Amino acid sequence: MNTPLSYKDAGVDIDAGDALVERIKPLAKKTLREGVLAGIGGFGALFEVPKRYREPVLVSGTDGVGTKLKLAFEWQMHDTVGIDLVAMSVNDVLVQGAEPLFFLDYFACGKLDVDTAAAVVGGIAKGCELSGCALIGGETAEMPGMYPAGEYDLAGFAVGVVEKSLILTGKNVAAGDVVLGLASSGVHSNGFSLVRKVIERASSHLPVTLDGQAFKNAIMAPTRLYVKSVLSALKAHPIKALAHITGGGLTENIPRVLPDQCAAHLERSQWPRTELFQWLQTTAGIDDAEMCRTFNNGIGMVVVIASEHANACAQTLTNAGEQVHRIGVIADKGDGPAVVIRT
Repeated sequence: MNTPLSYKDAGVDIDAGDALVERIKPLAKKTLREGVLAGIGGFGALFEVPKRYREPVLVSGTDGVGTKLKLAFEWQMHDTVGIDLVAMSVNDVLVQGAEPLFFLDYFACGKLDVDTAAAVVGGIAKGCELSGCALIGGETAEMPGMYPAGEYDLAGFAVGVVEKSLILTGKNVAAGDVVLGLASSGVHSNGFSLVRKVIERASSHLPVTLDGQAFKNAIMAPTRLYVKSVLSALKAHPIKALAHITGGGLTENIPRVLPDQCAAHLERSQWPRTELFQWLQTTAGIDDAEMCRTFNNGIGMVVVIASEHANACAQTLTNAGEQVHRIGVIADKGDGPAVVIRT
């Protein structure tokens, strides 16, 4: 009873935490950008809104990676879930027309494994770098007894900025506008509770490859970051609305940016059916309606723009590296649903 106890005896290794901070400092340094006044190491990170904004409005978003993490644990694939974490928040901020400025992460585990944590944060830093967003802070929480061995949880928080006069609200969307779809990189980070069930069902006969990638790589492909390409399109073209296709798929996310009197009429034949989504649908026996409200089905971001500007906008996005599909038009809603998908 008289033996001294340390924090390490209780399961928290301060030295490991310090080692992780040293590992991630150079990763965070690569993401520094205009506006960063103080980053990792302080009690709070400081950021100054760039002076080029006349009436800056801050736009914030927060998210996690969901049960995709369960596959990361099982398959020991930790280096890309950090990209997912960043993408889920910065793509949401982008929908308002905002440029992501900075990002903070929260990594929680039962026992800190520095190599695993560094791989995860390396992915976060990569996602920030690819989206022009500074990683300026975060929290690593080691909480013995809270998580099973080898598991962790992730959350992230992004802040962006947009000129007040340029905020995208979708209020000007009208019948006749064109709906462009930007290809996804795969399942992204939604629907993984179902994906895991499908994998469990097909465990004895999983495909070797899907869409030219090893099966596990296809499943775990990180969420595509649309920030730089869409920001370039926003500067060049009068985009009316954007929709990030996450949980709820096309049928539930597009209506979030449409006026009440408008509906999106989509043609499923206008974008390719990937092997990945075909395999998920066939193996699980999912009907088309359920697929469209569970997964992105190959479209990760939607752009709504007037028909006379659609081709030029599509070309700008293509030049920026996006696969762009003209997937539908805006119509009067009447008494019908907000999204109609013709197969």
